Amino acid sequence: MSWSFPIGRFLGSELRVHATFFLLLAWIAAGAWSSGGAAAALANTLFVLALFACVVAHEYGHALMARRYGIKTPDITLLPIGGMARMERMPEKPMQEVAVALAGPAVNVVIWAVLTGLGVTTDAQVLADPMSGADFLGQLAAVNLFLAVFNLIPAFPMDGGRVLRALLAARMDRVKATRLAANIGQVAAFLFAFWGITSGNLVLVLIAVFIFMAAQAEANEVESRSVAHGLKLRDAVITSFESLAPSDPMHVAGQVLIRTTQHEFPVLDQEGRLAGFLTRGALFQAMAEGHNTHPVAEEMVDVPQMPLGAPLEEALDVLAQAPAIAAVDKPGVVVGYTTRENVGELIVLRSRR
Repeated sequence: MSWSFPIGRFLGSELRVHATFFLLLAWIAAGAWSSGGAAAALANTLFVLALFACVVAHEYGHALMARRYGIKTPDITLLPIGGMARMERMPEKPMQEVAVALAGPAVNVVIWAVLTGLGVTTDAQVLADPMSGADFLGQLAAVNLFLAVFNLIPAFPMDGGRVLRALLAARMDRVKATRLAANIGQVAAFLFAFWGITSGNLVLVLIAVFIFMAAQAEANEVESRSVAHGLKLRDAVITSFESLAPSDPMHVAGQVLIRTTQHEFPVLDQEGRLAGFLTRGALFQAMAEGHNTHPVAEEMVDVPQMPLGAPLEEALDVLAQAPAIAAVDKPGVVVGYTTRENVGELIVLRSRR
């Protein structure tokens, strides 16, 4: 995710923090300082850090359960509205998806139970308002119980929404189940937004926007994978293209960009094997910095190579992390390439059928 940076690696997943998370910390500290001074600012900042440690534990609950089903979680990112575990894919078996979805809230329940077992009390007032004036551990216990309950609201793609989608998928097609769960999630997002606006809760409004957009994005992703099922990489490959040589100067690449409709260019050696890829963004940046005589080899990036017969679903996974895929024949010669845009166009055309 852009605007995020790694802070370490734990249990096989890279832990990242989004830059806007620090804006949240600054906002919390400033508000507490204005009302209670430096001590209040420090106490509130420490509480938010402890809270987000519990959020990280929640996301690792999902990640570790997914690992039981052979699904890796490359990274977990902390955002101002919570955390996001980026899995390679979601389990397609309904009961596996239920297990992965419930693992996160289960971690929060365990944290609440441990704190309660240590004698921490969470009375009705603290449960109604987890950020009330209760003691530090009492607030933390209450917030964990609140997170568990809140995440189980059936608003896809929240945890409760994923459970709903899994239960629906046990009775109908997965694409239809996802679309129905997404629609329910978007209705819930409107209700969250209304609640947030009327109560002046900006965080709730941000959560509503995230739910609405994420529900639509994941519904589109599931539909795309359904259409891609059974297709091969060759079905989405551009075979008529112009390439560059590693020694070509950047101004030559600029001329090729102008006289073609390509946005990216395979960089091939004399045998037609892939040396790298030059993207339009890299070309624009190089020209803006006055590198018009630099060789293309200095600005190109590496992209994965796949055979023409590779499943298109695998290509979708690869394109999630790469700007393009070079399609190669058995000797390793590049015969074409594809991008997310090309695959998207193919899926739109196929779905219209």
